[in-house]
Amino acid sequence: MALSNSSALRVFVTRPIAAPALRRLAACARVDLWDDDAPPPHADLVKRSRGCDAILTMVSDRIDAALFRQAPHLRVVSNLAVGLDNIDLAAATRAGVAVGHTPGVLADTTAELAIALMFAVARRVVEADRFVRARRWRMWTPRLMLGRDLAGATLGIIGFGSIGRAVARRAAALGMNVIYALHHDLRAKRPARAGIEAAADPPVANPVPLARLLAESDFISLNVPLTPATRGMIGREQFAAMKRGAILINTARGAVVDQKALIEALRSGRLGGAGLDVLEVEPIAPDDPLLKFPNVTITPHIGSASHRTRELMAELAVDNILDVFAGRRPRCCANPVVRLKKISGLGAGSKSGR
Repeated sequence: MALSNSSALRVFVTRPIAAPALRRLAACARVDLWDDDAPPPHADLVKRSRGCDAILTMVSDRIDAALFRQAPHLRVVSNLAVGLDNIDLAAATRAGVAVGHTPGVLADTTAELAIALMFAVARRVVEADRFVRARRWRMWTPRLMLGRDLAGATLGIIGFGSIGRAVARRAAALGMNVIYALHHDLRAKRPARAGIEAAADPPVANPVPLARLLAESDFISLNVPLTPATRGMIGREQFAAMKRGAILINTARGAVVDQKALIEALRSGRLGGAGLDVLEVEPIAPDDPLLKFPNVTITPHIGSASHRTRELMAELAVDNILDVFAGRRPRCCANPVVRLKKISGLGAGSKSGR
């Protein structure tokens, strides 16, 4: 689906996004929209990117060296996400392609889901709902669906970037004892954007070594980016070191956890439950063993899925593209060392202001 515009600039948008942001983009470029919620196959992605100046991508789109070779006019890729594990940053930099993403604006929304998953698993919310729908609820009894309190429990946060800090603020308000462990590969803190991300860290969040966090935490929240250093960082050794009965919450990336080791920890009872918004392979296979555990709650990668946040993400993703069209680096640039390609012949419609 092409949105008509006489501009020589061309943009491929790989999924429908918020309409106001799409209109801003279409006002200064010819937009080719993949009008389907399912991602374009990689071959179609490469084909539709040829001749484009920009691509607005999603986390499920693989942007690799092969695509850059076949899209010589490409100047910017803007990812509708914080994470960049779907993009070959080194290949983009070599090709002179700036890479933008959308940090900050989704921290609060993703943190809210992490807390929701903690409640869901600890208080057996999904299990209880199924119990009622199956007409198994006969009467109130003092032992029915006993769960665990968040208040007074220890939450260990692995990764203390904007999302980790947002989780900590909410957990502290619930009366949890919050500790965190940094990872050497985490990016530095970014400044708050337009009031979306609170500036102050909760004073009760104390840094501890990872070994201590695993041993003491009743709940563990994963909030690290997926990189070579973090891939599979929670495996058999880490599960064995966890406090028995701990609950794991993952709203980061599925591949941060060794899923086979996770299943073993659940089967053995070492792990008390899990709340997973992300998995190694998405969507989950219908015969995946994780679906058989009543103490596991799985959501379909919806960490940032609120109307407001997705609109803000779309606006920022478009801002990144329009910045490059105006001769600047994207305001949220993941490869700031890139040498931008020059763009000539821009008309008055190329301004990046809203």
